[in-house]
Amino acid sequence: MPQPLTALIPRLREICGDDGVITDRTRRRTYESDGLTYHASTPGVVVLPTTTDQVAAVVRLCADAGVPFVPRGAGTGLSAGALPHSEGVLIVTSRMRRILEIDVANERAVVQPGVANLEVTRAAAPHGYYYAPDPSSQQVCSVGGNIAENSGGAHCLKYGFTVNHVLGLEIVTPQGEVVRLGGKAADAPGYDLLGAFVGSEGTLGIATEITVRLLRAPQKVRTLLAAFETMDAGGAAVSAIISAGVLPAAVEMMDALSIEAAEAAVACDYPPGAGAVLIVELDGPAADVDAQFERATRLCRESGAFEVRTADDAAERARIWKGRKSAFAAVGRISPAYIVQDGVVPRTALPDVLRRIAELSAASGIRVANVFHAGDGNLHPLVLFDDAEPGASERAAEVSGRILDLCIEHGGSITGEHGVGVDKACQMPEMFSPADLETMDLFRSAFDPAGIANPEKLLPTPRLCGERPGVRKGVHPLVAEGAAEQF
Repeated sequence: MPQPLTALIPRLREICGDDGVITDRTRRRTYESDGLTYHASTPGVVVLPTTTDQVAAVVRLCADAGVPFVPRGAGTGLSAGALPHSEGVLIVTSRMRRILEIDVANERAVVQPGVANLEVTRAAAPHGYYYAPDPSSQQVCSVGGNIAENSGGAHCLKYGFTVNHVLGLEIVTPQGEVVRLGGKAADAPGYDLLGAFVGSEGTLGIATEITVRLLRAPQKVRTLLAAFETMDAGGAAVSAIISAGVLPAAVEMMDALSIEAAEAAVACDYPPGAGAVLIVELDGPAADVDAQFERATRLCRESGAFEVRTADDAAERARIWKGRKSAFAAVGRISPAYIVQDGVVPRTALPDVLRRIAELSAASGIRVANVFHAGDGNLHPLVLFDDAEPGASERAAEVSGRILDLCIEHGGSITGEHGVGVDKACQMPEMFSPADLETMDLFRSAFDPAGIANPEKLLPTPRLCGERPGVRKGVHPLVAEGAAEQF
């Protein structure tokens, strides 16, 4: 452990207690990556604060010593956004998991960053309310991590992303100051620093208290699953539904390969022979839901659905969602290794992009399973390969990078909800001009002039510009710089 970091250990123990500081190498390796495991680095030291004051004291200690720090929530991210610094402090907020207030009168909840996303809804449910953002990992992902990545989920088509539901933050700046942004009121005057902080991936500080909007639970929820022979037919149904003025809470699609994986993993019992399945969920006032549901069902049949199943109660809906919710993990049943990708295209570009992905797959011999939020064009292609096969990892990495290139070419983005982190920083210059990136860097520097808050993330550096997303082979540039370890 570097001397500057070693010198901090006694003070860190004073702040967080002996059980809140981890220096043992084996235990530190528990935190070496987030959900994107092929980027790994053992943190210099791990701290687990339980209060805002402790977080602020740790950050001030880092700032005074010029030691970098990396915030981490539940570790479920998929962009290496919480990749630790080998000579820095990893600040883990998982012990800050108190729901501080459920304010029914103002339709607000105040929580600490370590609270699991789904726990907010569970706390609000007895009062007839819920928290709308619902990433697929919502049972385990934390609200603080959702803030960092501006997470979405299946229902973001109607309800938006995390940023649309966060009204106030208490943050610790990179200098260790405690600052409040926003609050329970609907809006605040001045620059939208709250909006800038959400999605900043830990580069502007650490959220320690979060005020979120609660929504009244809908009067009625209905879900349908439609099976199609082809992805094009399913895509046509999506376009028809949206064009008809129907606004579903969620529109999800899976292709044949992802259906195969889900069947192998959880026996979801989707219609056999389907080249694509479409899940459409509507919620709201009962009369509106019933009318729109009938219209959506009819449009699916007119677009070529050979089977349509409907669900009106929670148990039936859970059965329909079972395969979709398990899709990412399920592909492990049909492939030894895979890359989870995340890109966005305009909804009208989906048919062309999906065809181009199929062409890339065929040309490379690398299978790609497609699972995506069809309503807003957020793709989650799963690039499958056998890492024991010579050259397969490199081909998979190339396909993964080309998929993101396709998204950019069609006017989309390299990420919809997983963030940039380390994994996609190299492709930021493909989306933004040098002037754009310089402006972002100036904004970041206004918060963190010393550059110690989650360094080497989000914005490209000369070390990262030549990289492509994918499974790494050879020495990572961060390793060559002495800023990370590779196993």
